[in-house]
Amino acid sequence: MRSVRIGAGAGYSGDRIEPAIELAESGALNYLVFECLAERTIALAQQARIKDPNAGYDPMLAARMQAVLPICRANTIRIVTNMGAANPTGAAEATCVLARRLGLTGLKIAAVTGDDVLARLKTTDVALDTGDTMAGLGNRVVSANAYVGARAIAEALAAGADVVITGRAADPALFLGPLIHEFGWAMDDWDRLGQGTVVGHLLECAGQITGGYFADPGVKDVPDLARLGFPIGEVREDGELIVTKVAGSGGCVTAATVKEQLLYEIHDPAQYIQPDVVADFSEVTVEELGPDRVKVVGGRGKPKTGLLKTSVGYHDCYVGEGQISYAGPGAVARGRLALDIVRERLALYGVPGRELRGDQIGVNALHGDGHAQAGEPYEVRIRVAGRTATMADALRIGNEVETLYTNGPAGGGGAWKSAREVIAVASCLVAEDAAEPCVEMLVV
Repeated sequence: MRSVRIGAGAGYSGDRIEPAIELAESGALNYLVFECLAERTIALAQQARIKDPNAGYDPMLAARMQAVLPICRANTIRIVTNMGAANPTGAAEATCVLARRLGLTGLKIAAVTGDDVLARLKTTDVALDTGDTMAGLGNRVVSANAYVGARAIAEALAAGADVVITGRAADPALFLGPLIHEFGWAMDDWDRLGQGTVVGHLLECAGQITGGYFADPGVKDVPDLARLGFPIGEVREDGELIVTKVAGSGGCVTAATVKEQLLYEIHDPAQYIQPDVVADFSEVTVEELGPDRVKVVGGRGKPKTGLLKTSVGYHDCYVGEGQISYAGPGAVARGRLALDIVRERLALYGVPGRELRGDQIGVNALHGDGHAQAGEPYEVRIRVAGRTATMADALRIGNEVETLYTNGPAGGGGAWKSAREVIAVASCLVAEDAAEPCVEMLVV
């Protein structure tokens, strides 16, 4: 039975580039997929495009494409990625420019657009999961992008695209699209689409399935994490998946790494809702066939809902933050005093803030005072952070921490401060026809 080999070249925007090069140079791939969009990334990209209409795509696009495009061209590997973010057309045009500079000709580069639904939703009463509505947020709204499915990706590949660049496509769709194209799966073959979604979900986070975000020394040891190899999915026409990696690369592929990734970010395993299908993971089986070879079968599916999750980015607030360290005997007590001083100073000068918090990192920053360990640490770093309505108030928080140098407990050092605007993300559901995915083909 015929199979297709798909490599996962990235699991997030700032991921390592070397594992993708290693995958491309292995010469065994049909596709190399870069999954680079998180929930908030698209809103930040839209904000960048507002400032510069030519911007809005992944800042590492050029570096990634320069690293892998010549290798993929030489080895007939097709690239699929969501690095288009808020500007897939701009990303495709930039890739064309780079390809010409590299002396690559005859490449077809497709931009998949249509996920931007802001114009259609901005003044509507569509309800958000925050309790607001689109209209209620008014001019605070920055972006609204629907999670589109695999169909347009498959269409771009059928039209001969060597590189497909999308905006806010659903993560598994980046892998499902090539499978639909290669095997001719029907868009209502729910069980195949469900198993294809299993494939995409397992591969989308790249190094997480080969031991990244898995290692726990002495409990779950992973070899050579500094040279972690990213995964390859060998997918048969019936959907059977073998997860493996490049021979000799770091990390490992085991039943345990696969199972952890299978459960990652899954709410109801029997109803994993995607744009193309409602996938059912409840009967998936995982079997180790040998070193770094794990078989995964049993994914099923039900008809899609006809609704698309949509991420809405909006101006929320500002965050001010300051940090300083204390070391030696009494470090925890001096850190506690420092926090008390900053809180009182902010109250005295009427700095309005919400969710103001003061932490001693290494003592109570993650789980609070109720989980403190017996015995005091030799050193602590305090952090004060708070949300404010203005940048001026956010700046004041960090400034007050910095003044502890000469106006606070003894021995403070390494002060750091920042203030930034926060683009928050809310979600809503929209009718499938609110998004109109389409393919724009460019030829180098």
